[in-house]
Amino acid sequence: MAGEIGGKALLYLDDLQVGQRFTSKTHRVDEAQIKAFASQFDPQPFHLDENAAKASLFSGLVASGWHTAAMTMRLLVETGLPLAGGLIGAGGELSWPRPTRPGDILRVESEVQEIIPSRSRPDRGVVALRMVTLNQRDEEVQIFVAKLVVPRRT
Repeated sequence: MAGEIGGKALLYLDDLQVGQRFTSKTHRVDEAQIKAFASQFDPQPFHLDENAAKASLFSGLVASGWHTAAMTMRLLVETGLPLAGGLIGAGGELSWPRPTRPGDILRVESEVQEIIPSRSRPDRGVVALRMVTLNQRDEEVQIFVAKLVVPRRT
């Protein structure tokens, strides 16, 4: 439906407040997904082979951090962050405090940290968001502090 994402009304810069929080639905990660992503985009042994992964720093198969980022993006787009105009990045800082493993159930919790209306372009602004991807044990597997371009209501 136009004007909604994941059953939530689209939000403009004017609708956001510092401290406002959003939570996505969940996604279960399985071994096949991990291996499929890795074989195409990050073909390292600890993402592709259980035996090699056991002998690695991770002591078992893990998803690529980029796979975690991609799953996070999908959760945000489909159910987590209903921004008008889409999720348009203008930079950020990304970290992976622990790996994503087969069987993990991920969700994303986001919080508005700062709202900066543009002086030169009054039709938009930048929102600083802290987006934390958590597993089923509430352990942080990814932290992304991003700046997103968000339109204002016309």
